[in-house]
Amino acid sequence: MATKDSSQKLRKDNLLTGSAWITVSGIVSRALSALYVIPWNIWMGSAAVVASANALYGKVYHIYDFFLLVSTAGLPSAISKQISHYNALGEYEAGNQLFKQAIRVTAIIGVVFGAFMYFGADVVAALFTNSDPRSIPAIRALAIAVLILPTLSIMRGYFQGYGQMGPSAISMMLEQLARVAYMLAITYIIMQIQRGNYVDAVTKSTFASFIGAAISVLYLLTCFARQHQHLAELAHTGSHKIHFTAQDFTKEIFLQAIPFIIIDSAVTIFNLFDQATFNPMMQSFLKISQQQLDYYYSLFGFQANKLMMVAVSLATGIVSSAIPLVASLYTSKDTGKITQQIINILRLFGFFMLPATLGMWAVSRPLWGAFYGFDQLGIKMLRFSCLVALLIGLFMVLAAILQALYRNNLAIKYLLIGFGFKVIIQWPLVYWLHEYGPLTATVLALILICYLMLHRIYCLYPFNLKQLISQNLSKILLAAVIMAMVVWGVDIFLYTVTAKIGRILSAVYLLLEVVIGAGIYGYLTLKFRWLDQNLGLDAQRWRRWLHLK
Repeated sequence: MATKDSSQKLRKDNLLTGSAWITVSGIVSRALSALYVIPWNIWMGSAAVVASANALYGKVYHIYDFFLLVSTAGLPSAISKQISHYNALGEYEAGNQLFKQAIRVTAIIGVVFGAFMYFGADVVAALFTNSDPRSIPAIRALAIAVLILPTLSIMRGYFQGYGQMGPSAISMMLEQLARVAYMLAITYIIMQIQRGNYVDAVTKSTFASFIGAAISVLYLLTCFARQHQHLAELAHTGSHKIHFTAQDFTKEIFLQAIPFIIIDSAVTIFNLFDQATFNPMMQSFLKISQQQLDYYYSLFGFQANKLMMVAVSLATGIVSSAIPLVASLYTSKDTGKITQQIINILRLFGFFMLPATLGMWAVSRPLWGAFYGFDQLGIKMLRFSCLVALLIGLFMVLAAILQALYRNNLAIKYLLIGFGFKVIIQWPLVYWLHEYGPLTATVLALILICYLMLHRIYCLYPFNLKQLISQNLSKILLAAVIMAMVVWGVDIFLYTVTAKIGRILSAVYLLLEVVIGAGIYGYLTLKFRWLDQNLGLDAQRWRRWLHLK
């Protein structure tokens, strides 16, 4: 009984609170990652330099994301899934042994991938940037961070396996805060004090990833120190029926991590494909300069992408909480609870992602203006990217459900089908829609993937989809649409009565529109009790406080 009580005390986060932790940290981290762009672009100088710097930074970061995902992305989810599985069996010591072996394995992975990025930077540049010589020093700078990031990901996964999202969430926020602070400081020194060149500034900025990762590791080590005694007690009093060797645990790590790595790499693979093919495809039927190509690619491949990922971070919170929770239920073979949890996850996704993406669509003009300055094409790209963000979020959630149900092969199969579809339709769409072609291909591919995944989940654990849509998702969609339309109307009015709008006024308009949108959505979901229905909360106290019947 003591072990069970201790386990329940340690596993204090349910789906909603766990999602809240990771969601808040994701939003803060993504917001910091986006907000730095404002001073960063100002300090870079002219518009031409800014476009080139953004294009270069976007290219090398897509490469970094790919190596990071291949070397680490599947590890937190895989480790949290397996530790949650062992904890459900009372095998806490087995979970600890898995964690220790994972630390050893990821230390080796970090050295291998870091060395390949550093010493093979010219090969990597040839593969992903059409041998752009500007990217080589930046790739080498990023290689240093890859040394420790696999180990960092394992540490986060351990806490998530116990249902503790707080340490992971705080570590992510600290990582971004340290990274952004270093980036801005070094960029200001190079561009404003030393009057250097943008390539050097971008290269030095990328080293910030190592600074952020190091700070995050130090914080998690303090979390381990505080809980060491309690974790040791759990391991001592738990079951000891499972006895694996280090080789068994290593095999288990890779078998569980590889599917997560492939799935989590999906967005980055899509981005890298766009990055590698956009210039050749555009140049195959248009006579266009490198500067113009940098401008187009920067709009959708870096600037719009960075903003839309703030919305996607909402889905990340749901995914991080859902995987260990559903995996634990799967271990106990409780079909009824698994089905109900799938419904809860989809309701939670709709409640947060629908207003987030529709709201971003409504405020696209001041949002783009505040970050990058007014650009009509950029605003249109951002509005289109809101649909991409919604589909990426849905893909992440559905893939997480399949993986938590140990249907990794199906998740990978559907991803490969969707990516193959994107490859086939990309060139015709670029020919037809030009700069909109890559995003359109991504949208169509994600729709196909999400349909296949949702259909399979429905077949495995049938639930009342019509009821879910009619009683939950349709109401949330209605509230989100009303909110977006009102905010869009306010936006049209503000931009009609103001002749010239700079970044500061755009930021003011953005804040005003966000407050109005949040107020409308909050009012509707409270008034009609949709918040209670979708989040399982009793919001009567809030209604009394707001004098809502």
